Amino acid sequence: MHTNLPSALQTFLDTSEIIEPTPSLIIDQRRRFTSTPDIVLQPNSVAGVQNILRFCHEHRITVTPQGGNTGLCGAAVARQGVLLNLSKLNKLREINLADNSMTVEAGMILQHAQEAADKAGRLFPLSLASEGSCQIGGNIACNAGGLNVLRYGSMRDLVLGLEIVLPNGELVSHLQPLHKNTTGYDLRHLFIGSEGTLGVITAATLKLFARPQTTATAWVGLPDIDAAVKLLTQVQGHFAERLCSFELISRFALDLSSEFSRLTKPADADWHILLELTDSVPDTGLAGQLAEYLYAHGYENSVLAQSEQERRELWTLRENISASQRNLGTSIKHDIATPISNVAGFVTECAAALKARFPDIRIVCFGHLGDGSLHYNTFLPGIMGNEVYEYEDIINTIVYEHILKHQGTIAAEHGIGEIKNHWLPRVRTESEISLMRAVKAQLDPHGIMNPDKLLP
Repeated sequence: MHTNLPSALQTFLDTSEIIEPTPSLIIDQRRRFTSTPDIVLQPNSVAGVQNILRFCHEHRITVTPQGGNTGLCGAAVARQGVLLNLSKLNKLREINLADNSMTVEAGMILQHAQEAADKAGRLFPLSLASEGSCQIGGNIACNAGGLNVLRYGSMRDLVLGLEIVLPNGELVSHLQPLHKNTTGYDLRHLFIGSEGTLGVITAATLKLFARPQTTATAWVGLPDIDAAVKLLTQVQGHFAERLCSFELISRFALDLSSEFSRLTKPADADWHILLELTDSVPDTGLAGQLAEYLYAHGYENSVLAQSEQERRELWTLRENISASQRNLGTSIKHDIATPISNVAGFVTECAAALKARFPDIRIVCFGHLGDGSLHYNTFLPGIMGNEVYEYEDIINTIVYEHILKHQGTIAAEHGIGEIKNHWLPRVRTESEISLMRAVKAQLDPHGIMNPDKLLP
C-alpha cells in the first residue's frame, strides 16, 4: 500500500495513525468514485495534522482532506497521496453561553454538535439529511445549507471563528467568538467553501441560538410554483422571521416518498409546500394564527400538524424523498439555485428541454424554495446503474444552460468537487478565476491540497 511514497515517509508514519482503507472511507456516498490513495491517515490531534502537512509539503505529496465522506461532487476522492480523514478530531472544546457560541473540532458529526448545543439549552440550526454522518469540517468546507437557511443562513453565516492548518503545516487559529472584527480581510471566508483546496480546517467556533419554544407546521397543496412563490411572499410578510423552513415538493417526489414511507399524502396537488414557523418564546396561538391565515388567503388545500407525531410524519415525507428515488435507478443529480422569482420559469423550461431530448426522462424536483435552491434529479428509464453517466454531459448541459439563463448557479450547497469544475468558467469570470488561482498559489505553492478539485 505504501510503495509509491518516499522512503522517508515510511519512517515518519511509524509514529502516525495509519488505518486500513475501508469501503466507508474510500467509496463515496453515491458509490460512483473510489479513492486510490497511497495511504490513509487518521490523526488524533491538531499537532498530528501539522506534522503530516509539514512533511507532505516538503516532499510534494498530495493531501485530500476528508470528513464524513457524504459529499456528492467527488471533493473527498483521493487519486493518490494521502487521504487525510479527520474523524478522530471530534471533541467539544467549549460552550460559551455569554457569546452564544460553541467551539468544536472538525471531525465532530453534525448531529453530535446539535445534541451538544441542545444539552446546553441552545440550538445549532444547521440541519441536513446526512446530519447523522456528515462532519462539521466538511459542512464548512462546502458551505452547507440545508433546511433552515431561510431563518439562520448557510454555514458561512454560522461560523464565528476557524482553526486551520495551512499546507506548510503552519497553524492559524482565530477561535475567539468575536461578533465584530474589522482588522483587514476576513480570511476565514476564504476557507469556508474552499473544499479542502487551501488547507485543513481542524476546529470552528459556531453560533448558537435560543431553542424554539413554539412550532407550527403546515402542508399546502398548490397548482404551480408561481402560487408557491406567492405564498412565500405572503407568509414572510406576515410572520416575518418566524418562518424557518419553506420546502418545495413536486407531485412525483411526493408520490415516491409516500409509497416508500407508507404514509398518506397530505394533499392532492401538482406542487406542495411544507412550511414551518418557530418562535423562541411560548405562543400557544401560533398554530391557530397560521391556520387562520392560510384559510383567509384561499389556501384551503392545507393540513396543519396537530401533534408532534403528525409534524414528524410531514417531515418524514420530505426527508425520505432521496431514499425513495433509489428504485428508479442511478440518478444524475443537480444541486442548483436561482433567484426565487425565477424558479418557476427554470423548472418549466428545463423540463420541456429535457423531455424533448429524452422523452421518457423522469425528473424528481424538490428543495428549499425559501432560498431558491433545488435538488433536481433526473432518471433515464431502463438504466439502473452507473452506465447512466454516459449521458451526464448531455443532461448537465441542458440543465446548466437553463439555470444560467435564469441567473442561477450550478452549485448551491454541495460544492464543485471534480464533477463540476469544468463548468466554473461559465459562472465565474476569467478575472475571478485568476484571483482564485492566485490565492491558491500563495497558500499552496506546491499544489498539494486536494488537487483537481474546485478550480478548472
